[in-house]
Amino acid sequence: MSKPRSKSRPTWTDVKAELAAFDRAGLVRLIQDLYVAHRDNQTFLHTRFGLAQDALQPYKAAIELWIYPDVFGPGDMSISKAKKAISDYKKAIGQPEGFVELMVYYCELATDFCDEFGMQDAAYFRAMVAMFEKAIQHANTLPGDQRDRFLKRLDQVRCVAHNFGYGVGDELDDLLSGCADGED
Repeated sequence: MSKPRSKSRPTWTDVKAELAAFDRAGLVRLIQDLYVAHRDNQTFLHTRFGLAQDALQPYKAAIELWIYPDVFGPGDMSISKAKKAISDYKKAIGQPEGFVELMVYYCELATDFCDEFGMQDAAYFRAMVAMFEKAIQHANTLPGDQRDRFLKRLDQVRCVAHNFGYGVGDELDDLLSGCADGED
C-alpha cells in the first residue's frame, strides 16, 4: 500500500489509484473481504450478478422493516432507511421494473400501516406522497402492460389513502389524474 495522504477525507479518485496496484487475485480477495464484512455488500453482489432467486426480496424486507415496524416490539420507523433500500437496489442492478416495484411496494406498505394503525404523522404522509409521485413518473417509462399493472396498484393505494385525512387522498387523486391527463 502507498504512504498515507495528507487529505483528511479520501475520495473515490484516491481509492481508484490504490486499486490500480492490485492484480486480479488481489481484487478478488478485496471483494471477498467486503462480501464477508457486511450483509449489505452480500445483497449488492448477489443482486448485481443475478445470483438471488428473488433479487427484490432483501430490499422489500428492508422497506417493510422501516416503513411497517412491529408496533408491539422495539421496531423503529425510518423513512430514510426505507428509501435507502430502494436506492441500494438501483445501484446494484437498477432494472426499471424492479425499481418501480420497490417504490409501489413502499407506497402499499405505508398505506397499509396508516390504515391499520391510524398513523397521524405529516412527515410520513409527505414521504409517502413523494414516493407515490416518483412511482408514477417511473411507471410511465415502462411498456404499457407493466405500466398499467403498477398504475392499478397505485390506484388501490390512492383509494385507501382517503381514510387518512391531511388531504393525502386528494393529493394522490391529483397525481394519478395528472398521470391519466398526460396519457391523452
